[in-house]
Amino acid sequence: MDFANRLIHWYLQNKRELPWRKTNDPYRIWLSEVMLQQTRVAQALPYYFSFTSNFQSIEELAAADEEKILKLWQGLGYYSRARNMHGTAKAIVSGYNAKFPDSYAGLLHLKGIGPYTAAAVASFSYNECVPVVDGNVYRVLSRYFGVETDIASSSARKEFTQLASELIPKDKPALFNQAIMEFGALQCVPKNPDCTKCPLNDSCIALQKNKVSALPVKSKKQKITERFFNYLVVNDSNHKTMLVKREGKGIWQNLYEFPLVETHKTAEPEAIYDAIKLPNPILSIRETNRKEVLHKLSHQHLHVKFWDVEVEGNLENGISAQEIHDFPVPVVLEKFIEERWK
Repeated sequence: MDFANRLIHWYLQNKRELPWRKTNDPYRIWLSEVMLQQTRVAQALPYYFSFTSNFQSIEELAAADEEKILKLWQGLGYYSRARNMHGTAKAIVSGYNAKFPDSYAGLLHLKGIGPYTAAAVASFSYNECVPVVDGNVYRVLSRYFGVETDIASSSARKEFTQLASELIPKDKPALFNQAIMEFGALQCVPKNPDCTKCPLNDSCIALQKNKVSALPVKSKKQKITERFFNYLVVNDSNHKTMLVKREGKGIWQNLYEFPLVETHKTAEPEAIYDAIKLPNPILSIRETNRKEVLHKLSHQHLHVKFWDVEVEGNLENGISAQEIHDFPVPVVLEKFIEERWK
C-alpha cells in the first residue's frame, strides 16, 4: 500500500467529525480555513458556529459592520484575519456576484486569499487536484521523506508543494489533503509523536535516522519585543469610563482600548501622571494591579498595567458599565472588563 493510500486508510479510521468536513459550500470551508490559520481546532469551533449563525451567507458577512465582526472574533487573535476576511467577502459580493471562483487559479485572484487557502477551497469544495500545504503537511513530508530544507526559507513552499503534487491521487485529492493534514495534527505531532503507533513507521526516513525531533528544519524565530502598556481606566463623576479606537497599522487595529500610555519599562505613578492626556482634569491616579499582566503575542510580549484615574466632571462620550461589553476589545482587556464590570 503506497504513501497516499496508507494515509487515507488511517484518516478514515481516525478522523475527527468537524462541521466543515460535512459540506462542500466554499463559503463555510473558506471561513473555517481562515479561522484555523494559527489556531487550534478546539478553539476555532465555537467561533465557526458563531459566525455561521450570525452570517449565514457571504452576502451577510460582506454587509456586516466591521465592529460586529471584530466583536465576534474577540479572543481568537490575529485580528487582521477578520479584517481581511471581511474585505474578501465584500470583493466576492461586488466583483463575483457573491459566487466564489470555482478554481485554484481563480481563487488566487482574490485579495486576501493566498496559495494555502485557495488550495483548500479548490480541493474541498470543487475536488480540484491541487495539494494543500500547511504546517502539518510540512512536518509529515519532511519527516517521512527526510527533507531537510528549512521550512522558513523562500524555496520551501515550492519544494513541498511539488512533492505533495507528485503524491496526491488524481481521483481523490480532497480526501488526501484532509488525510495528510489530520495525520499531522493527530499522529505526526510537533513534539514527542508516538512513532510506535504510526502506520508509516516502517518506511519513515526521520525515524530510521533518529531525526524525528529535528525535522522539519525551521530557522530561529524572530526576536521577541518587550513592550510596556499602561491602560488608564478613567472614571468620571457619573461613573462612566472611556474607550478609544486603536488606529493605524500594528496589533489590534480597529479594536477599542482604554487610553494608553506606553513606556520603555515598568512605570511609576509620577511618570504615568506626567504622560496622561485626557479631556477632563485629573483628580487622582492609582495602580489597579501592582503586578503586571504578561500578555504574549507571536513577536511581542506585552507587560500590561491598569491605572484607575478619577477625573472631574462628566466625560463627553462616556461609556456606561452596560455599554462597555458591546465594544470589540483585545482579549487582555476583555478579561479585565469582565472582572471589573460583571
